[in-house]
Amino acid sequence: MDRTLNPPHARAARTASPVLGRLIRVFSLVRYRFFLYAGLLPYLLGAAFAYRATGHFAAALFWSGLLGIILAVIGVEAFNEYFDDRMGTDRVFNPQDIPPMSDLVLWTGVAGFAGAFGFGIYLALHAGWPVLVFAALGGMAAVFYVAPPIRWAYRGLGETMIALSYGPWMVLGSLYLLAHRLTGTAFAASLVPGLLIMALAVVNAIPDFHQDRLVGKRNLVVRLGRQRGVFLYLGLASTGLLIVPLGVVLGWFPPASLAALLALPWLVASARAARTTYNTPRLFIPAIRAIVTCYAVAVGLFTLAIALTAIIQVLMGNGA
Repeated sequence: MDRTLNPPHARAARTASPVLGRLIRVFSLVRYRFFLYAGLLPYLLGAAFAYRATGHFAAALFWSGLLGIILAVIGVEAFNEYFDDRMGTDRVFNPQDIPPMSDLVLWTGVAGFAGAFGFGIYLALHAGWPVLVFAALGGMAAVFYVAPPIRWAYRGLGETMIALSYGPWMVLGSLYLLAHRLTGTAFAASLVPGLLIMALAVVNAIPDFHQDRLVGKRNLVVRLGRQRGVFLYLGLASTGLLIVPLGVVLGWFPPASLAALLALPWLVASARAARTTYNTPRLFIPAIRAIVTCYAVAVGLFTLAIALTAIIQVLMGNGA
């Protein structure tokens, strides 16, 4: 379980009345991750590139796609919590402190994925079959991240699947949905959220090193060790940020996108905290929070720069 992503109100829900506690627990699954980095920022980045390419905002497709992403994120979080609980990951060291996860969480995930699939069918009918390809790729990664029979996270492939899902697949899927085309520039841009989200997946596994290893969750941190895991997540995040100035130099991205580098202080803060605390889960929390903020600031400002530049170009073109 991700420690920064398990807020106090979620823990309090375990001691509330059974029905109310379960409902609070379900809704708490998506509150924190949802707004920071689940699928919204990469989806908006793809939409910004679509507007840049066409100068047109397809409102109906945009909002339908956004609702589909929201439902998919709910499904992802519910499935991750439920199947991690069934594998015993969260109760390795404190089996009496955490009661078994309610089946309500599983059915919340099923409902979320079913709703997302429905939106996928609707969007494919209006924007073309490639939308279903992107939806299927994302769905395979999301549903089977910790769920049987594949369990990507237990095979050392979970972090890669997260990077692909919230990087190229999400950004290019959004671009195709709204602009009916794919571009190399958008692919390069998708590596920014993709690498940063992969860094988040790695850093969140560091505090759970021992329990993940004991339940057979062979993620990259378990395979490499915690110290190498620190080097890996810092390298991934640094590469994600470096793509922005490289893209500006090569003319792929507008100069305004350099605003994404304002996230660097949080990357540095995370590195400083992680250097001496990676063996102490509670003390490692600031390192995780800093990299979460780094992601949100970098991808948020990058997306905003692409969108505002595209809007200005369209307005100037219309004025001419």
